[in-house]
Amino acid sequence: MDIQVRKLSLKDYNDLIDSMNQAYGGVGSLWTRNHIKDLIGMFPDGQLCVEVDGRVVACALAIVIDTQKTDITHPYREIIAEGTFSTHDPEGNVLYGIEVFVHPEFRDLRLGRRLYDARKELCEHWNLKGILAGGRLPKYHEHADELTPRQYIEKVKRKEIYDPALTFQLANDFHVKKILKNYLPGDTESREYATLLEWNNIYYEPKTRAASPTKKNIRLGLVQWQMRTFRDVQAFHEQVEFFVDAVSGYGADFVLFPEFFNTPLMEPYNHLPTTEAMRELAKLTEQTQQQIQQLAVSYNVNIIAGSMPFVDEANKLYNVSYLCHRNGKTEEYRKVHITPNETKYYGMYGGDEVRVFDTDCGKVGILICYDVEFPELGRILADQGMQILFVPFLTDTQNGYIRVRNCAQARAIENECYVAIAGSVGNLPKVNNMDIQYAQSAVFTPSDFAFPNNAVKAEATPNTEMVLVVDVDLNLLKELNQYGTVKNLFDRRKDLYRVSLNK
Repeated sequence: MDIQVRKLSLKDYNDLIDSMNQAYGGVGSLWTRNHIKDLIGMFPDGQLCVEVDGRVVACALAIVIDTQKTDITHPYREIIAEGTFSTHDPEGNVLYGIEVFVHPEFRDLRLGRRLYDARKELCEHWNLKGILAGGRLPKYHEHADELTPRQYIEKVKRKEIYDPALTFQLANDFHVKKILKNYLPGDTESREYATLLEWNNIYYEPKTRAASPTKKNIRLGLVQWQMRTFRDVQAFHEQVEFFVDAVSGYGADFVLFPEFFNTPLMEPYNHLPTTEAMRELAKLTEQTQQQIQQLAVSYNVNIIAGSMPFVDEANKLYNVSYLCHRNGKTEEYRKVHITPNETKYYGMYGGDEVRVFDTDCGKVGILICYDVEFPELGRILADQGMQILFVPFLTDTQNGYIRVRNCAQARAIENECYVAIAGSVGNLPKVNNMDIQYAQSAVFTPSDFAFPNNAVKAEATPNTEMVLVVDVDLNLLKELNQYGTVKNLFDRRKDLYRVSLNK
């Protein structure tokens, strides 16, 4: 048997009319030769058929409409302009399916699914937002006396009732957008009701684009930083620039430094109490932040500047990460959850803002070390559209590192995103409370077929200074969200529980 999905031709009309009559049960034929000729003439890509052993036995017809100009809730005949198809708009945003039929003798071959797959590919090729179609409810008349259309649809969704049209549509990733009344006058089987069905193209890109459109393949550079003493601040900045230069040379979009990676500069204040020493270090933060922002522009790379101490106007000490965009913009995130160590030795305060950051590479989040051990934060960021989560961390022992690592990996799986963690290694014998470090920087992924089996994209050698350069594909996240084996974000029981910000 030879099966081909291809564009419909006017030469196929004799086969088409036979299949239509069989599909419609001999009750006339809706599409005349002129209808088919007009559709092929105005939109040849949208008229599809399935040929089996040289014979056309299935067909899908469609036009493109602009949903700002055409009211998709109107009756079917109005949407197709009484068969003139004048509503077809080559500059429209949605594919409108006006017909799908399969010859009854070939329905066990699942040819309808092939036609729908071809339509989805067409949407992606034409960069359309999705597919809309009106769907009859051919079995509704059997239940109309005891069920409303909404109740009927819910039972079909739960597979308590089989409806040959709606069950097929739901199985092909469509969802019911609205119930339509008086859709097909005279359709007694459906009691003139229909469903407005929608399939969303996850690859759709708005036609009005920014000057720098969001990339889909993103390169991350993680710096596993060696703690060492520096003769002065300038020497520290030179070491930072060395890594930015190296990673940007590989075409990275982001560079991630660890938490408190500037603490070697505390050495001159080691004679002071740790609280005062950290506040002295905070006096250098503005200078370092400005220097790193300049590097971001000079080397054309977005830099997550680990974290550094910062004293605000109220004299409160915070642990702050700076996102230095390569376009010159700077944004900050203040660590929300302060560890007992930071409270005891430094008197730090927790920040009070949790949000995503818009970058030229999509939406990203930042959580500093201990923050990633609280799943609520990752979930809130995921609800805001986060695709990549950056976690600068500082751990002195392996068990502390394992807490950060395992929680970060959980955040990647449960929030269907990438998580990059970067930490420091080595020791600082001349800086109180920063004497030893343990780290293995890594990039974690969701756990599904499109990702590594262990959900680890890449990881550094433990306790060795190095950089880790990793590519991540944002399109895989979209596919996972729509077609994953499980759908953690979609399947949440929001009727039962919810995670939200209080302010």
